[in-house]
Amino acid sequence: MKRVFIVHKWEGAPNSDWYGWLQAQLERKGFEVHVPEMPNSLAPKIDEWVEYLKEQIGTPEGDTYLVGHSMGCQAILRYLSGISGEARIGGALLVAGFVNVRKGVFDGLQSEIIRPWLKTKIDLGRAKKHSKRFVSIFSDNDPYIPLSDSKTFERELGSKIIIIPKAGHFSEDSGYKELHVALNELLKML
Repeated sequence: MKRVFIVHKWEGAPNSDWYGWLQAQLERKGFEVHVPEMPNSLAPKIDEWVEYLKEQIGTPEGDTYLVGHSMGCQAILRYLSGISGEARIGGALLVAGFVNVRKGVFDGLQSEIIRPWLKTKIDLGRAKKHSKRFVSIFSDNDPYIPLSDSKTFERELGSKIIIIPKAGHFSEDSGYKELHVALNELLKML
């Protein structure tokens, strides 16, 4: 059975944004779907998130698919880059994924929280080896993520890139309680 893991954003939860909607849509089609509550969501730490994701997934295999949103994409890419051997998942769908953030949007405590995520390099080439395919969805007016990261994902991951006009950060604040483009792309992948 194909398994899908949806990894929420920083300050997210399994029932926020469009995660529950996507889970329900996929379960109706017979897929096994997990939306784990990532640890310490208000102040995420790389090691905690990657280790927790590793525990949740167990053995990565061709019937495993990962969906991430924002910080969840970072966790997925770091997880994939840490897989040993030749294991490959079926695919990864990255929504508002990033390796950079816009200047000046985070300050104080937020800046301290996100700094390790930006300064600790992800081996994207290694991550690419452990997923059969990538699809990345960006917005042209994301308040946090520069659109230039789409070029990085395309070049380093070989990702298919989809740019949605004026979609913000694909969160409830941007009007997203459903994300049909993610469902459609995931179903093509599955």
